[in-house]
Amino acid sequence: MMTLLLPSGAVAQDSTPVLIIDSERLFLSSEFGKRVAREIEARGNDLAAQNRQIEAELAAAEQDLTERRATMSPEGFQPLADAFDTRVQETRQTQAAKSRALNAQLEREREAFLRVAGPILQELMEQAGASVVLDRRTVFISANSADITTAAISRINAQLGAGKPIEPVDAPDPQE
Repeated sequence: MMTLLLPSGAVAQDSTPVLIIDSERLFLSSEFGKRVAREIEARGNDLAAQNRQIEAELAAAEQDLTERRATMSPEGFQPLADAFDTRVQETRQTQAAKSRALNAQLEREREAFLRVAGPILQELMEQAGASVVLDRRTVFISANSADITTAAISRINAQLGAGKPIEPVDAPDPQE
């Protein structure tokens, strides 16, 4: 129940409860969110390992190019240096695209989760006789009893579980 203090000092009672949800905790503490976090972390680790491997290969190529420079004319060296620079730029674009694709995948998974969670939250709201569920980040102060995050996580876990594994998504070609 919400109580409003009016300017005259009178108190107004509002019989429409407002519920609070911590949407970040709802996602990250659910079985679905934990699975997504594990999968995204594993893919992020794979990407980081791939980046380290590419970095080592480029460093070796750069060292080779530096050593060859001493024995080449500037006219002969310049095309090799330009090709190396192009390779580095393309590699950066490709790896950045993979990172963006991974972040986009996380967002798609969050959206899918919220689509499934929506009806469950609606049901909890109706059962509580509430008219609205607000995200904790938008609430300045509230009673802990208004927070339904734990109940929502339990219900979502029961109905959704961990969900389906993430389907691999190829990074878009940065050249396109």
